[in-house]
Amino acid sequence: MAKIHWNAKQSAEAPSPTTVPDTLHDIDFMVRDSKRFSSTGNWGYAQFNYNAASDTFTPEGTGPGCGFTCHTIVAKKDYVFTSYGKR
Repeated sequence: MAKIHWNAKQSAEAPSPTTVPDTLHDIDFMVRDSKRFSSTGNWGYAQFNYNAASDTFTPEGTGPGCGFTCHTIVAKKDYVFTSYGKR
């Protein structure tokens, strides 16, 4: 899974208080692999912070388990915060 985080700004067109994406903040990834990530609920995590001045990404955290601690509160949902609508 990939998640793109944008900084929000007030929409110039829509009625207030409507926010829209502005500048890129970071990109997060979750990779499911029971052999490689068995100690972190079968998920590997990565976050890459975006630096607009240099147009580069920098890894955040200490490796593929860096997001596991936060995600344990949703262990009953397979460690995933986002709920997806019925298709």
